[in-house]
Amino acid sequence: MAPRRIFVLIALAACLAGPASAKRMNVTDPDAPRSLPAQGPVEVRWSDPAQFTEVRSSGNRNEAKQGDWVVQLASYLRQRAEKRLPPGERLDVEITDIKRAGNYEPWRGIQFDTVRFMREVYPPRMTLTFKRLDANGADVAHGERKLSDFAFLSSGTGAGDTDPLRYEKRMIDRWLAKELPSKGR
Repeated sequence: MAPRRIFVLIALAACLAGPASAKRMNVTDPDAPRSLPAQGPVEVRWSDPAQFTEVRSSGNRNEAKQGDWVVQLASYLRQRAEKRLPPGERLDVEITDIKRAGNYEPWRGIQFDTVRFMREVYPPRMTLTFKRLDANGADVAHGERKLSDFAFLSSGTGAGDTDPLRYEKRMIDRWLAKELPSKGR
């Protein structure tokens, strides 16, 4: 291979890798947030993601920690709950456990160590506690809910949906539809 081609390939690899000092987002960092900023009628917080099943029981803990998927799911929950919550009411949610759909299968070899395999035996799950208050601050509903979607692969998510959290978001939507039914339904 010509020296110029080698130089171009090395330069391209360096650009794709990013700066050496750049740190990847890690949901278990002590400095990572444990709640969404206070805003509106829905408050969402979460316990330590290092204790979530997603991280503790993953076939690749390092990969499972990467990203901001906890914040994304909490933001989605807030956004969807705000649309369903009757005026004047408040909802306080704490996410206590998450197991995302799919899993890493380390026995497949190093070339697949960052691949999340989607199989029926790896359904998404989430445990949360919540408190719903009316406009006067009276308790309307509260409790713990264990969400799961064992049919996540056979339930349609829409053609072309590539959101890596689509199964978890659909599970949240189903819970909210039960917990906060729309008026007129």
